[in-house]
Amino acid sequence: MASGISQPISMSPTTTMSLTSSGTSLLTKGKQPAWLSFSFSFNKPSSSIPSSKNKYSRTSVRGGSIVCLGGGSISVQTSAPPQTTTDPAVAFGRQSFPPGFVFGAATAAYQIEGAWNEGGRGPSIWDTFTQQHPEKIEHRSTGNIVVDSYHRYKEDVKMLKDMNLDSYRFSISWSRILPKGSLKGGINQEGINYYNNLINELLKNGLQPYVTLFHWDVPQALEDAYGGFLSKKIMLDFRDYCEVCFKEFGDRVKHWITLNEPWSFSSMGYGLGRHAPGRCSQILGCSVGDSIIEPYIVAHNLILAHIAAARLYKDKYQRTQGGQVGITLVCMWYHPYDQTHKQVEAATRALDFMLAWYLDPLMHRDYPFNMKAIVRDRLPTFSKEEADMIKGSYDFIGINYYTARYAREVLYSQNQPPFLNINESYAEQLEAKDGVPLGKFCPTEITVRESHHPQNLIFQ
Repeated sequence: MASGISQPISMSPTTTMSLTSSGTSLLTKGKQPAWLSFSFSFNKPSSSIPSSKNKYSRTSVRGGSIVCLGGGSISVQTSAPPQTTTDPAVAFGRQSFPPGFVFGAATAAYQIEGAWNEGGRGPSIWDTFTQQHPEKIEHRSTGNIVVDSYHRYKEDVKMLKDMNLDSYRFSISWSRILPKGSLKGGINQEGINYYNNLINELLKNGLQPYVTLFHWDVPQALEDAYGGFLSKKIMLDFRDYCEVCFKEFGDRVKHWITLNEPWSFSSMGYGLGRHAPGRCSQILGCSVGDSIIEPYIVAHNLILAHIAAARLYKDKYQRTQGGQVGITLVCMWYHPYDQTHKQVEAATRALDFMLAWYLDPLMHRDYPFNMKAIVRDRLPTFSKEEADMIKGSYDFIGINYYTARYAREVLYSQNQPPFLNINESYAEQLEAKDGVPLGKFCPTEITVRESHHPQNLIFQ
């Protein structure tokens, strides 16, 4: 799923956040920029929440609230004067947000570019996955052509400008830059030219580029060579690929996102097997994989890859190029099914296994307590050197937020333990309680409403 443009935030004592057309926010360290509008706080636990390990405060919304948010469609209620138009086609747009708010759209290379075997591009794991497992893709579609943005990017930029957007977040196809995935396989100048042309077209039309370096499309050559993100070897190849991008595009790109939604890549690709590379345990229908081991290995190597790329940028390029580097995570908001201790704890575990899985290592240099207690020796550990490198490895942390769920404790027996990493939170995820949905459906069929967005999302 493509994600929206995110905007930076101050991490202490309160983080600030802005939103975009697909529910993205961005957290940035340091002084709060003038163009931020929302806040997302990671505070100490409220005394009303009986968990010594809970890190997520439940505060109230003031001044405005999110009404419907997710998957390319958001509505926002603010204290701004009402719009004079009643035409639904123009009632929501840039004018719905205050001055200084960065309003943008976002895409992913495999989902829009097409030209899968043109311009010197090498295959990625998504090419292999969609062609070998069409039954796992809706309408048995592929990314071979999609909207053909590779050839029609100027039309896309014109649409962005006509929509009065401020910025555009897109991802770079790793195998379009390095067809074999590594520097040894050579740099593809045609790929460099394509992204140079896209970036220049955006700037010419007054749109700021936000670049995602990895949106799940591992070069197939690296998957074949050593198993992709199952191996620590990928950290060095990813760093080399990122350096090519920093060198070639960093004079104009000032916002770099190393990874998009690493939870989705690790859990959907190696837990459920529904995304590339399509690995999971046999009980879930895959021929290769292990759904309670591989997701944790992949997640660990993703974090190490982020650290390697971010440290490279900050140490070698940031001073001269003047940009920022960060990562974008994804999380649903989990409401306790009721306010009993065990259900509040279940909601906390659900958050730990989705958000804190990646956020805690970045902020605290270790995995969350609940994960370590449950996953035990299947959860990799950070060496002292790796933990030291994590410190200061981001200028911002993005949050892709789409929807909310109830979390209810679920128990497994010793004879039938969880066989999927997602289930190891021991929290069942529900859209409704007693037949009443948690929130109304957006047009995108993602559920969330005014009273059921994350309660620590504050409009300032």
